[in-house]
Amino acid sequence: MEQRLVVMDGQGGGVGRALIERLRAGGYEGFLLAVGTNAAATAAMVKAGASAGATGEYAVVYNAARADVLAGPIGIVLAGGMMGEFSPAMARAVAESPAQKVLVPVSRCGVQVAGLEAKPLGGYIADAAELILTQCRSSAL
Repeated sequence: MEQRLVVMDGQGGGVGRALIERLRAGGYEGFLLAVGTNAAATAAMVKAGASAGATGEYAVVYNAARADVLAGPIGIVLAGGMMGEFSPAMARAVAESPAQKVLVPVSRCGVQVAGLEAKPLGGYIADAAELILTQCRSSAL
């Protein structure tokens, strides 16, 4: 059974776009849903190779509950994350989702993860893509 993979992002969708590009380049051919807090973020992720896109608070809440793997910048679990784009309801839906969550550390969110190796954002995105690809491959067995 194919994993339901959901990538979420806000602002201009740059982290989500880069993550989707990496996943597709890494061989992920399955359905991949892009969920943005705004139309620009969703459009960027769809253009990067998402199978479909959805936008807004209800799209985040609805799809978080249905995801097997949920990925995006760390701000998706923070009420007020992404410069206020992630509402408390959105952050709660992501945090309470039964999905395996793969979060990309982004310093703009005002959160630092102790013990995390310092590297450029692209390195964290590459790590996240590899975690997701590994998760999806092991679930396909």
